[in-house]
Amino acid sequence: MEQNATKTNINWYPGHMAKTKKQIIQDLKLVDIVIELLDARIPKSSQNPSIAEITKNKKKIVVLNKCDLSDDRQNKLWIKYFESKNIPAVLVDSNSGRGIEDCIKKIEEIMQVELSQHAEKGRTGRRIRAMIVGIPNVGKSSFINRISKRTTAEVGNRPGVTKQKQWIRINEKIELLDTPGVLWPKFESEEVALNLCYTGTIKEEILDKLEIAYQLTKFLLENYRKKLCERYKLEEKFIEEKLAQDRPENNNIYEIMLEMGKNRGCIMSGGRIDEEKIARLILEEFRNGKLGKITIEMSH
Repeated sequence: MEQNATKTNINWYPGHMAKTKKQIIQDLKLVDIVIELLDARIPKSSQNPSIAEITKNKKKIVVLNKCDLSDDRQNKLWIKYFESKNIPAVLVDSNSGRGIEDCIKKIEEIMQVELSQHAEKGRTGRRIRAMIVGIPNVGKSSFINRISKRTTAEVGNRPGVTKQKQWIRINEKIELLDTPGVLWPKFESEEVALNLCYTGTIKEEILDKLEIAYQLTKFLLENYRKKLCERYKLEEKFIEEKLAQDRPENNNIYEIMLEMGKNRGCIMSGGRIDEEKIARLILEEFRNGKLGKITIEMSH
């Protein structure tokens, strides 16, 4: 098991990226505020680096989506982090609707001065116009459905598909420009690519599934060992003994993974452990919250 098998220098869809960027820059002229949707488990890796540069002259709010899957303590720290950069941030779980009202309130709060100015000029009917940006798989359609109380969002996620501009009414004060295309993540580093693989933002074909599960197990052993032990019926003592073996670390962690596979019945005929199956299980259970609330990128 090669520990550094992942050498990632991947740039996805550069052509579509440029097209989307151009479209967002045009659409920005129509809106007052930008809602940037991030994955609360990986706030930095799920942020497209060019968003900050494109939106620097606009009012902005960060929505940390999927906050039901991330560590509560880290959630609070990330909110503080963004606020220290003068970017208001809210925690949202688009599936249950938690935090949606906070998000609406925060948008109205940020736009209060402008609304008062409009009112003074007698332009009372003008709504706040907002735009959502985010990379694929960050939960944009669920968020739009939730905030606009719609049941289906026709979200053109296919790159390069331009649709007629659609304004969605959120309430008396706010309307939303339906997603102006999708910005692809840029893989600034191997770590960013791995984080996006853990959360399923990018598909495993790009990196080897076993390698991704190995790296995730290593991270969990270092940061969330108790949760890993509970889920995979491991003894702390067993882990300590394995990690203390005088052998390359990747061999030790691989052995722990095999034990996890054995405990969860990932066994092939002849009693061999099905390493592909345990790798898939680890990734699936992390993604759907079966391991508990976990944040990959810590805000110290």
